[in-house]
Amino acid sequence: MRRLAVPGLVAVLAIGLVALLIFGVLQTTDDSSIDQAVAKGDAPAAPSVVLSRLAGDGSGSLADYRGRVVLVNFFASWCAPCDQEAPLLNDVQRTLAASGGTVLGVAVDDTRERTQEFVTKHGVRYPILRDIDRKMSKDFELKGLPETFLVDAQGRILALERQQITRAWIDRTLDPTLARLR
Repeated sequence: MRRLAVPGLVAVLAIGLVALLIFGVLQTTDDSSIDQAVAKGDAPAAPSVVLSRLAGDGSGSLADYRGRVVLVNFFASWCAPCDQEAPLLNDVQRTLAASGGTVLGVAVDDTRERTQEFVTKHGVRYPILRDIDRKMSKDFELKGLPETFLVDAQGRILALERQQITRAWIDRTLDPTLARLR
């Protein structure tokens, strides 16, 4: 009887492991509503949350830039990939500004002082909002940092990158959008 129990137990364990493997693979797929909509070409409306501004007093939101192409970049001073992509974002800001658009930085879970040090270190010339309570991060379904979203003049998300952006990504996503405006 014991001889039959061991192979049966091994079979049950093997089936359990296969089930766990399938479950794990399914959990790694990107099933957020924003990702799915952008992948289908639906261009969902970008969430707009009022946040405090880094420079000076007051608040601002993505809605303040309606009518302009905006590259929304979520970052933090302690994020190494954010540090690496900062020079590219400065280049993108010059390109967008020439077309009437802007990069909009959103500092996530960072102090005003640390964010200001980051901005000074990289010579950032675009507006920065502070997402202290992660409200905007939640609305954009952030998975990590950095993350970047291309928002058109009507406030719709056309593209996103849930990791450090590259020149190739900019060429593929931003350049065609700006070409349509010319």
